[in-house]
Amino acid sequence: MCGIVGYTGNEQAAPILLDGLARLEYRGYDSAGLAVRDGEKLAEVVKATGKLYHLADKTDQGRALPGACGIGHTRWATHGDPSMVNAHPHVSGNCSGSGSGQVESDVVGVHNGIIENFTELKEKLLHHGYVFYSDTDTEVVVKLVDYYYKKYKIGPVDAITRTMVRVRGSYALALMFRDYPGEIFAARKDSPLIIGTAQDASFLASDVPAILKYTRSVYYIGNLQVARVSPGQAKFYDLNGDEVALPLTEITWDAAAAEKGGYEHFMLKEIHEQPAAVRDTLNSLVKEGRVVLSDAGLTDDMIRSLTQIDIVACGSAWHVGMAAQYVLEDLACLPVRVELASEFRYRSVPLTEHTLVVVISQSGETADSLAALRVAKERGALTLAVVNVIGSSIAREADHVLYTLAGPEIAVATTKAYSAQLIAMDALAVQMAWVRGTVSQERYEKMLEELCTIPDKIRRILEEKERLQWFSSKIVNAHDIFFIGRGLDYAISLEGSLKMKEISYIHSEAYAAGELKHGTISLIEHNTLVIGVLTQSLLFEKTVSNMMECKSRGAYLMGVTTNGHFDLEDSADFTVYIPKTDEHFVASLAVVPLQLLGYYTSVSRGLDVDKPRNLAKSVTVE
Repeated sequence: MCGIVGYTGNEQAAPILLDGLARLEYRGYDSAGLAVRDGEKLAEVVKATGKLYHLADKTDQGRALPGACGIGHTRWATHGDPSMVNAHPHVSGNCSGSGSGQVESDVVGVHNGIIENFTELKEKLLHHGYVFYSDTDTEVVVKLVDYYYKKYKIGPVDAITRTMVRVRGSYALALMFRDYPGEIFAARKDSPLIIGTAQDASFLASDVPAILKYTRSVYYIGNLQVARVSPGQAKFYDLNGDEVALPLTEITWDAAAAEKGGYEHFMLKEIHEQPAAVRDTLNSLVKEGRVVLSDAGLTDDMIRSLTQIDIVACGSAWHVGMAAQYVLEDLACLPVRVELASEFRYRSVPLTEHTLVVVISQSGETADSLAALRVAKERGALTLAVVNVIGSSIAREADHVLYTLAGPEIAVATTKAYSAQLIAMDALAVQMAWVRGTVSQERYEKMLEELCTIPDKIRRILEEKERLQWFSSKIVNAHDIFFIGRGLDYAISLEGSLKMKEISYIHSEAYAAGELKHGTISLIEHNTLVIGVLTQSLLFEKTVSNMMECKSRGAYLMGVTTNGHFDLEDSADFTVYIPKTDEHFVASLAVVPLQLLGYYTSVSRGLDVDKPRNLAKSVTVE
């Protein structure tokens, strides 16, 4: 949520800042703004509400703003309505904050996060003569930095660290000081922020795609750390103001990976990138006929000592956990609980040193998941992060890390990251089963062989997408869609339903098929679409029976099943077949037609597929 960019170097800053903000649009926003310094001149601030092109038009694509040092922001409203006044950047001076032009302020800043005690801090600052023009918590932080900077006559780093000790909440801050032209100061706690450097320039951003066009060399600023950024250089400090050394990370994927590449939308591109994402993730784990977890730091002795697994995640990552639960319990014979991170962090969940808490997150910055990880560590559990971003907060703080190799995912609705997480959890389950002696060597080898066929089978499903495109045009006016399944099929239904509702805005719910008669079936009306997922042989007939109960009440039926179950066509109005595979791994295949159905339905309704309303790619605030 919210996007921060910064640049200092020898080039004009504003066009670079606008380009970076455009690459962060997937994070969600309702307004945008820039602040640029031209040498020792005052900072010039420009803001606009709505889409980014309004800001670009207002600044002549950035050309109207001279200066080689600046910060930019796309705002997702939390404190204060979406408006020009509440848009970032904010300033320490007592101006209106709503228009464009030079500002008589010692500090100008942008912020991603939520300051929980901003009301208390605002009262303090009012007593010291500060006047507020906005309803935001960000203005409070900027003025608090200004207050310490002037009261104690200290440098920017010390003023920022004093502020960090005083505020509660999460934040990524980028600040410019009038007395330090050509420099940007940054700080973070629980909200993502990276620093990139090139030969004569430096960059700040909330995520890698914003600066990948300019550099692949980045620093992941640590929690409760401050950065002092000048052209081509970055220095880092802890809360005591002492300089600390951070490792420089080279981003391995190139800028083209964050482009549409000829596809109409990022989501469609990322759906088609799933075979590669799954293959790359598998290749990083399966070597010479076995799953190798040494890079993740998991040893066989650790796996044997486990008595329980808790999987903690949010959104689609939670659906990965739901699917993994069935696979882990069946193969490794371990009790598994799947918890929503937003609930787990506030519960007194019993954990021991023999509990493995698996935290799944694409960005590695999800606020609730990060908090849940910290709770698990405090209670003595062993922790494993399954993340897609090297150097992210969750990756750094977990005891062990298993990286997925999905590459950058730009569309808000996740597809390839979900599939990469799913295959990683399947590989983990197979290895745990072998280590714990619950599967034979022969079965272990066969399951690994089958896992390695998944990428090609996903590709075959994608080659038949036209049927789903046709069917989506038939359901474009649906009011309600219900996804049903049993066992692993229920977990698949959860993800299919989420894909439909988040990008098509059609009301959609997923239910365990056996629960229909416990209330849900009362919602079935004439032409209500019911989508049944039927990939588990032992449960096939029971789910068909549940679907027929819906049909007898007027429902229109779609089924997703594996090749061979051709008798489903006698019951369903529309059937999609996927290649056969080991039924433990079928979620990787069955989810693909459901992703495509959601995508094409959204397109048919004329919606913004990549940036659905009210949603952001990474939920970095509670």
